[in-house]
Amino acid sequence: MFNRIGEKNIKRAEILSQALPYIQQFFGKTIVVKYGGNAMINDELKNSVIKDIVMLNCVGIKVVVVHGGGPEINNMLEKIGKEGKFVNGLRVTDRETIDIVQMVLAGKVNKDIVALINQMGGNAIGLSGIDGNLLMAEKLEKHDGVDLGYVGEIYNVNKDIIEHNLNGGYIPVISTIALNKRDGQVYNINADSAAAKISVKLNAEKLILLTDVPGILEDINEPESLIPEINLNDIARLKEKGIIKGGMIPKVDCCLEAVSEGVGKAHIIDGRLPHSILLELFSQEGVGTMITNGSVQEL
Repeated sequence: MFNRIGEKNIKRAEILSQALPYIQQFFGKTIVVKYGGNAMINDELKNSVIKDIVMLNCVGIKVVVVHGGGPEINNMLEKIGKEGKFVNGLRVTDRETIDIVQMVLAGKVNKDIVALINQMGGNAIGLSGIDGNLLMAEKLEKHDGVDLGYVGEIYNVNKDIIEHNLNGGYIPVISTIALNKRDGQVYNINADSAAAKISVKLNAEKLILLTDVPGILEDINEPESLIPEINLNDIARLKEKGIIKGGMIPKVDCCLEAVSEGVGKAHIIDGRLPHSILLELFSQEGVGTMITNGSVQEL
């Protein structure tokens, strides 16, 4: 009997059984996934991420996908002969660029993600921050002394729209543009920041940021120096030591905001690793850096 079944199949069954406590823990809970980086442009990684999201939904976990689309925006800007400009990771967004951002994020990128989720057996619905006043924003004041143009800062999230779709069994896929209701202006929103705000409003169990790095590294040149877990009290010290620096600072700050305002845990994980979401959620070791408030113990 053992030979007919085969060791490989038994190993698969063991892996599934090891995931059971985590599936039970997160059943019915909400997880917000910020989807970006290479995992959006590499077809193999894209399929891996989408399969993870569909699987989470199939086992009773409510998943909200929040996405950017920097490479697609850059491609479109190149087609019209316009150069993209950034200040510490935030896109300078003039009148012409905000039109491109709205078209690309709420149009092509959002619908491509929705189509792929649905193709793989999920039930996704695409939303932009403009729909139903989902994301409300004011203009972001100068960033490092620079006026970024039509870049906004979220002041309100209409969670009813998201929860209505979650309770209906849908996977909401949200593009990060927002509206100023007072004057009707559309603003470009940093996707990490939007994901953090949404996770807080939904009282999510977890916020997961997919990035192009393994997590927080003690030595940026040494992947093996990954710090698997930090709490809110560690962040200031790691910034002072120069371990959290550069483009990692805004990501960590988003995680800090989320966890300090009630989200269970935040994770910065490597979207270049196939099935990184499942590995982070359903294994003891995880694959990235987990940020906690220090008061809750992981399984």
